[in-house]
Amino acid sequence: MELFAGGGGLAMAVHRSGFRPLLLNEFVKYACDTLEANGAVPRGDDERIPEPGERTPLARGDVRQLKMGYLEGMVDLLAGGPPCQPFSLGGVAKGDEDKRNMFPEMFRAIREIKPKAFICENVRGLLRPSFKPYFDYIIRELMFPFEERDPEATWLQHDAILKGKEERGDAKAAERYRVFTFPVNAADYGVPQIRNRVVIVGFRGDLDIDEELLRAATKPTHSKQALLRSMASGEYWDRHNSVVGRAKVPPHVIRHVMGEVQAALPFEEAAEGLKPWRTLRDALAGDDGADPLPDVPWNRLDRKQYDDMPKEHIGWPDARIYPGHTPNVLDRPAKTVKAGVHGVPGGESVMLTDTLVKGTGKSREYRHRYMTVRETARVMTFPDEWVLCGPRGEQMRQLGNAVPVLLGEVFAKAVATVLGDAEKRL
Repeated sequence: MELFAGGGGLAMAVHRSGFRPLLLNEFVKYACDTLEANGAVPRGDDERIPEPGERTPLARGDVRQLKMGYLEGMVDLLAGGPPCQPFSLGGVAKGDEDKRNMFPEMFRAIREIKPKAFICENVRGLLRPSFKPYFDYIIRELMFPFEERDPEATWLQHDAILKGKEERGDAKAAERYRVFTFPVNAADYGVPQIRNRVVIVGFRGDLDIDEELLRAATKPTHSKQALLRSMASGEYWDRHNSVVGRAKVPPHVIRHVMGEVQAALPFEEAAEGLKPWRTLRDALAGDDGADPLPDVPWNRLDRKQYDDMPKEHIGWPDARIYPGHTPNVLDRPAKTVKAGVHGVPGGESVMLTDTLVKGTGKSREYRHRYMTVRETARVMTFPDEWVLCGPRGEQMRQLGNAVPVLLGEVFAKAVATVLGDAEKRL
């Protein structure tokens, strides 16, 4: 089951990992339209569990109104990225919580359905020092979700009760969860994007799970050092110059990038077996088996969908770069895709191209343009066949709020592996 499903990144990852979806919930209209366009069906008031092979039920609307008790004991994995808005630690012994914080609904879902495991993904900002007291409270709430908070109590008062419960160790095994926190950079897991996040994974206490198996299954698979070495050896450039359907990398681009690579010498030793970070150029070339995306001609920055271009691969005019609004470059992982204001995420959606401004060789004078929705979806590791609904701004917002599919898949597969191992020992 997934709450806060958004445009479907984490839901897709969980499904790919072998879990059968029983229910999705989402509030935003265009995100719901996206989920339905990709196979979900409106649930309505029907609290029936779908049979294998049936389309996934989607409960549109406010999660606070969603009843989930009918799924009790049926859910192996609860997933979601609860919106966690800022709050203030100001005042005397009181933290003012933002009413848009949806973690309490995640706690309620755990109480109502008692899943074997859960996955939460959120921004790395949860770990900043000013937020740490509340983050520690979130973790304790996830550990003891059945210790329900008095509506009149502050989070600090409730946290004191949870701390006492933790110290006494008297919670029933089936009413507590073992919780693990993973600060991650999505680029370390094959996502062509620098995206720092925190992933929280929990398992019900009555399951005999192997922590070492979990940690082994969630180790990074890619590294920056491996990317630098592949560039220095020439393998990276040879690979891109052999891609059918995309232009060869101009020599002036290779010289410029190699200047930066040489400046990074001596390289640190990359851990054995790690693959190179994937770059924006890799994503556009389809290094994961997808077809290469064609370049957007400069005379097509006109908001039009052309019949000879992939869907949502639409040129957009008036891209700008300036201090604090810096663009993506092709031969590094992309910057963090953000939802932005009205789906306009600033420099995170602008890219430098291989087209050099006449008479110069400096990176700041390569021509730039907005990334298309399809290019941005590639950076989020969404497959090209995934349909995104709504106007461009809403599509970009869905992508900026999503979990990269490959990152979600690593953790969903890890949970599946750990649960399977625990079941063998029952």
